[in-house]
Amino acid sequence: MVLLLQGLDMVDIRPRDLECRSGPSCARESSMSSTLVGISEARERIAAGQAIVVDCRFDLAAPDAGVEAWRVGHLPGARYAHLAHDLSGPPVTDKGRHPLPTAEQLCAVFSALGIDTGKFVIAYDAAGGGLAAARLWWLLRYMGHYQVAVLDGGWQAWCRHGEAVSTAMSDHPCAVFQGAPRADRRVLLETLAPSLQLLDARDPVRYRGESEPIDPRAGHIPGARNHFWQKNLTPNGLFQTVPALRQALVDSLGTLPDGETIHYCGSGVSACHNVLAQVHAGLPEPRVYCGSWSEWCLDPARPATLGNS
Repeated sequence: MVLLLQGLDMVDIRPRDLECRSGPSCARESSMSSTLVGISEARERIAAGQAIVVDCRFDLAAPDAGVEAWRVGHLPGARYAHLAHDLSGPPVTDKGRHPLPTAEQLCAVFSALGIDTGKFVIAYDAAGGGLAAARLWWLLRYMGHYQVAVLDGGWQAWCRHGEAVSTAMSDHPCAVFQGAPRADRRVLLETLAPSLQLLDARDPVRYRGESEPIDPRAGHIPGARNHFWQKNLTPNGLFQTVPALRQALVDSLGTLPDGETIHYCGSGVSACHNVLAQVHAGLPEPRVYCGSWSEWCLDPARPATLGNS
């Protein structure tokens, strides 16, 4: 369900007193890497036609809420990518709730979004990147496309700064995306071992097994530590500073994660947020177990740990 648009049919809701012209927030934007993009840079890239913008808003409890929100209003030129239909696929390499799409499926989706070599992509959502902008960010990098960043603060920050909102719903030209999967960045169920460094991105209540509202069993993969993905964000939905991100990761893992660290969650979505945080913190890009807890817990013979590891 890739939905595309073009044109400048916008509702200008930009009060001048909210524009970021100076001060700490603008200084923050100037220090962004390709992992994150700030409001000012996003606005400039969109105005210059130098970015493909993808709306990834999604609600696990109401799967069509994201596309409905996109229809009501979105960043100028934004196309919509549905977590369940576009950023997930039939179970091939994994059997979790949001299986990793095949390379062919991803090439088709990215082509429909108008992404090809050389195109800079801005992904955003309404959950600080957690549902599901970071998933698109990771999928593009997984396919070898590194010119992608998540809008820091997402939809809320864009509106809070009074930026223009579009209601246009026209088609947009497709492209021909060419990429190949970086298989070393994904981890399959059969390769998991107790000696591996695992970080669980779910909230602590689910990690400890005190509640499990989605999957058939509670708990976590034995040996895994917990780093709730929302620790990566400030109360207003922006990413923490690099020193704060690094310290939070050390607090969760006991050491800084590295390229061999494996991130997982419930279904391979919020785990990508922890990957984004790790890379933004200047650390090596880790790996993702896409099947995550929703795949691991399907077999009752696989152990589940309750409480804190």
